[in-house]
Amino acid sequence: MSLLTLKLDTVHLSDEQFYHLCQNNRELKFERTAKGELIIMSPVGGESGNREADLIIDLGIWNRQTGLGYTFSSSTIFKLPNGADRSPDAAWIQRERWQALTPEQRRKFPPIAPDFVIELRSATDDLEMLRSKMQEYIDAGVQLAWLINPQQQQVEVYRQKQDVEVRNLPTQLSGEGVLPGFSLSLSCY
Repeated sequence: MSLLTLKLDTVHLSDEQFYHLCQNNRELKFERTAKGELIIMSPVGGESGNREADLIIDLGIWNRQTGLGYTFSSSTIFKLPNGADRSPDAAWIQRERWQALTPEQRRKFPPIAPDFVIELRSATDDLEMLRSKMQEYIDAGVQLAWLINPQQQQVEVYRQKQDVEVRNLPTQLSGEGVLPGFSLSLSCY
């Protein structure tokens, strides 16, 4: 089992309590839905971890070359405007938006929706749950999001006020206006 969802109908964790739960259980990966459901995820396997690292490396190299913002790994939890605490596999935030946060906000779980996110479906991830999460990102203000689905050899591209675009792998993805000049070749997924 790779995912456990606890519905905390009678226990409501404050933001501070959720933060401490995560800090005191670093061997687990937590997320929290807007409804307050606690999601506990196990670590990914070697293939997924390697693919995720490659995505972060590519995004990070582009960001170092442009200096336009900040890149984040799957260890970062973002507090979305709807109250959910989510952790994409890779994320990026425009420099000015990140720097507008206080040092305290940047140190804990930043109360900001990234500008760009990537989710990489692992073998045990529920596709509908990931699709729902992607829509949650877009509703929160994420401008561009990619759901990479190696099991079906597809990638779903999410954009503001547009239908989801589904592409078959291999494909070349563009960062469009959100990540100017960034492109990602998905040929070995």
